[in-house]
Amino acid sequence: MRKALIVGIDYYSHITNLGGCVNDALAVRGVLERNADGTLNFPTPNVLIGTNDTQPVTKTELKSAVRELFVDDSDVALFYFAGHGYLEDTGGYLCTSDSVDGDDGLALSEVMTFANQSSAKNKVIILDSCHGGSAGSNAIARTMTEISDGVTILTASTATQYALETGDGSGVFTRLFVDALNGAAANLVGDITPGSVYAHIDQSLGTWAQRPVFKTNVKKFVSLRKVDPPIALADLQALTTHFPTADHDFLLDPAYEPERSPGQENDPSIPPPDPEKNAIFQVLQKYVRVNLVRPVDAPHMWHAAMGSKSCELTVLGQHYWKLVSEGLI
Repeated sequence: MRKALIVGIDYYSHITNLGGCVNDALAVRGVLERNADGTLNFPTPNVLIGTNDTQPVTKTELKSAVRELFVDDSDVALFYFAGHGYLEDTGGYLCTSDSVDGDDGLALSEVMTFANQSSAKNKVIILDSCHGGSAGSNAIARTMTEISDGVTILTASTATQYALETGDGSGVFTRLFVDALNGAAANLVGDITPGSVYAHIDQSLGTWAQRPVFKTNVKKFVSLRKVDPPIALADLQALTTHFPTADHDFLLDPAYEPERSPGQENDPSIPPPDPEKNAIFQVLQKYVRVNLVRPVDAPHMWHAAMGSKSCELTVLGQHYWKLVSEGLI
């Protein structure tokens, strides 16, 4: 069972309204609800959006929804929030539509209590709000983080930073988060994990931009969404067939390459294409495209084949070779 609570608040009765949080929440719902192949991922997520004075999100409503999210032993309980955040010496807060001073919003310490005490196997908290990086911090020792087993926190900015918008109705962080879930952060088997999402967002932001924060206490990352992998699983599993060892040099010759340069078609010194070798070479080229294999002493695989050189596994290729050889893929 995978549960998600997705919250976006634009309307505030007493503090400045926002303009893109509802759009962000709906975008996150749209990408999380199903995997890329259409199968259900987070079915029927609970979505709270504060759009105007007739549809606010109150503190009572938000607290009740967060409690309900973490109340049972689901496989994944994911909480996404986009809206105002507030920070003072007692900690951070998620501002709701009825917030007046900021510290009357939902305390992040309460969110963390629900998550830390939850029996859900994986608790994922994603905050696109100012000062979200304070989540999980000890109220007394601010440099310490207290999160229980199975909890992961990903925030748009540090405890002291503001979360910025793109200018076209979306948060900078959520735009990158949605891109990551759409496949930009997928591994070679199509899984998107909190760690890969953070890496994508971190690499996409400049040194002087807001800095995302990632805190986790897990033994293994859970997949947040699956997309079509960049290489077929059968081809990936064939790594150990084509490369008997991780440091194997795969010797090539012109028979592997189906294409010939003008004037080479009738050259008796060049063996003709071999269909069986051509099929293997096609798989090797797929490996090259996803950085698993590289030609040795040649700029491209064509040159390696026509020059009777070789190809070898990259460092990433050796990593996936090990996973395949140990039966982990």
